[in-house]
Amino acid sequence: MDGIALQEVARARAEELPAAAMTHPFGSEYDVAKVVGRMFLLLTEVRGVPVVVVKAEPRDSEALRQAHLDITPGYHMNKRHWITLEPGGGLDAEFVRELVTDSYLLVVDGLPRAKRPVDPESFLSSEPDHA
Repeated sequence: MDGIALQEVARARAEELPAAAMTHPFGSEYDVAKVVGRMFLLLTEVRGVPVVVVKAEPRDSEALRQAHLDITPGYHMNKRHWITLEPGGGLDAEFVRELVTDSYLLVVDGLPRAKRPVDPESFLSSEPDHA
């Protein structure tokens, strides 16, 4: 998947998620998806190549980087908690969708219960594709 397709898949998934909004807090060259004001996705370019940056649990982040050449530490982010998805042949659309969803749920889980747009524990089982 090339960088444009990678970003299109990630953006489309982010826009499907409850209470998610695409914003531009760092300027027009950075698309940022937030849920209740907290960032869970960054679409940008690194050396002219479109990439996707998502949040991940530190253990998962390390395991994903070891298992996939197209996953590197988070660009301009905390390297333990964020990963960069780079274009190439190793990441398919469904896996990118899963990583965006996981990032979203990780952020939602950190919100006060009263502000959570979904229950992170039951969200996947309530989605149409997973019912």
